[in-house]
Amino acid sequence: MLFLFRKWQHTAAFSLLLLAGTACSSSKDSSNSAEPEPGTKIYTIKKGAHSSSSPFKTVSTSLMRFEVVFDSTAIYSTSTPSNQADINKLYGLSDCKSDHHTNSARFGWRWYKNQLEIHAYTYKNKKRQSAYIGSVAIGKPAVYEIKIEDNEFVFTLNGVQTRLPRACNGIGEGYQLYPYFGGDEVAPHDIKIKIKELL
Repeated sequence: MLFLFRKWQHTAAFSLLLLAGTACSSSKDSSNSAEPEPGTKIYTIKKGAHSSSSPFKTVSTSLMRFEVVFDSTAIYSTSTPSNQADINKLYGLSDCKSDHHTNSARFGWRWYKNQLEIHAYTYKNKKRQSAYIGSVAIGKPAVYEIKIEDNEFVFTLNGVQTRLPRACNGIGEGYQLYPYFGGDEVAPHDIKIKIKELL
């Protein structure tokens, strides 16, 4: 009788351990298999790199709208102090059926004077121009928009607008521009940027 009781104790304990292990395993599996929201992607710029790996994608549009969340990895210090003022690139498109160093529009960002600044950033006939729009908070979503109009781009960040000149008319035609660190320097650590397409 004592033997049977001990055998039952051993079996019960093993069953409880197995059940606990299964619960932990399924919990872990469910968190790993969680799909990001449709249209959402986390871009990771690895330490020592300028950009994440992203597919080539043609773009033909008159409007880009997206939501961005920067986490604490957007806080950085450059090796050369003067490079802290360099504008990193966020998201946008090449334009006028040309390469992005000829004609393009995208948002830029930098960690500067203890805040995360957002800029409008363009090339028009190989001439670069940028304009400060505002700052955003770490960990909080912000909505970005690039409207392509005849002869100008209209950049909007959380309702604040900035306009910069454009080289051509009609819809924007080119290719997608993705997050890029630099400037002169590469990413000092892994940087993660979450972008959700809103169109």
